[in-house]
Amino acid sequence: MTTRSTTARVLVTLTAAGLLVAGSGGVALAMTGSDGASFAGSDPGPRFYSGSDIDITTDVDGDVYATGRVVTIRGDVRGDVIVAAQTIVVSGSVDGDVRLAGQDVSVSGDVSRSGTIAAAELTVPAAGSFGDDVVASAGAVRIAGDVGRHLRLNVGGLSISGNVGGDVSYVSDQEASIRTGAVAGTVERSEPSSSDDTPARPAATFLAWLVGLLAALVALSLITSATALLVPRVLREVTDQLYPTPWRALLVGFVASLAVPAGILVLLVTLVGAPLALAVLVVWSVLCIASFPYGAHYVGRVVFRDRRGAVVTSLVGGAILVVALHVPFLNIAVWVLVVLLGTGAQLLAFARRRPWRAPATGGPPESSTGDGAPLTGATRIPVATTRAGESGTDATT
Repeated sequence: MTTRSTTARVLVTLTAAGLLVAGSGGVALAMTGSDGASFAGSDPGPRFYSGSDIDITTDVDGDVYATGRVVTIRGDVRGDVIVAAQTIVVSGSVDGDVRLAGQDVSVSGDVSRSGTIAAAELTVPAAGSFGDDVVASAGAVRIAGDVGRHLRLNVGGLSISGNVGGDVSYVSDQEASIRTGAVAGTVERSEPSSSDDTPARPAATFLAWLVGLLAALVALSLITSATALLVPRVLREVTDQLYPTPWRALLVGFVASLAVPAGILVLLVTLVGAPLALAVLVVWSVLCIASFPYGAHYVGRVVFRDRRGAVVTSLVGGAILVVALHVPFLNIAVWVLVVLLGTGAQLLAFARRRPWRAPATGGPPESSTGDGAPLTGATRIPVATTRAGESGTDATT
């Protein structure tokens, strides 16, 4: 029996046990559900138990299904035992199989057939025994009793001082402590499989890198093309702050990247400033994301020296930028530069427009027509001028 089949058997059995217990929950509550209950006497089976602390001292002529915090079975069961609880103690004899799932599991009674157990700690004292196989998954397993046939375990630590009539096969990263002569058959230990131990194939790694590169190319190409088609003037105005010398924008972006997070933290400590901090965070995030289309357009302008249209410039610049962002180690520097240059250029372009300033006043009054309407380029008024020795008519606006 392989480790995979053993694990599958444990999972399937526990799932079946869970379904049986869950499906019988209503019957259990109606029949025997209580906290701190003790059941004595003799009952025909099958029997269903549910509660906090369950102590079964009765002999049951049939199967037993129980779920709770602590389940103790001291009576004899002529059938199977299926239990899910935090602590499980089986000290009575079981004329069938046991299917147990819990944190601490102890089987000190005689089980005539097999056991399938999932636990953090499994203990089989010297008084306990299994007639057939034991399949278990646990953090620690101590076998001081007898196992009639094979022992299949997925375990952290294993100790066998009792007797095993067949083979012992266990998966663990530790060597088991087994008494000499305790196992009649063979003992086989397997190391736990780990996905980290499997080296990645170079071809698969390169293929994953290439797929990521192509996906990024397509995504950024769509974004840059849409930006160039919809707002070419904005692209031009922002990248004008970078072309041909980007140092000023780099300095502004660096200062802003330090000042904005600090300002957000200061605003967050006050109840009044918390909404403003959220708004600033949203605006700053938008500026950082928008840095990549602007960065792509700037790279394209540098490559073509302003000799191509906005769409072609953005597409080529975006392709170069995506490739640079997929080169190990270089991608970190490129990412930082794009964010600093992009945010700095956007802030400079916004400051250049100066929307907070009123239009300049104090200049010469605007000419107007006789009815008070301002003059335009379409309004032409003849003005007669006389010079020495000649006369003529000159038209001015």
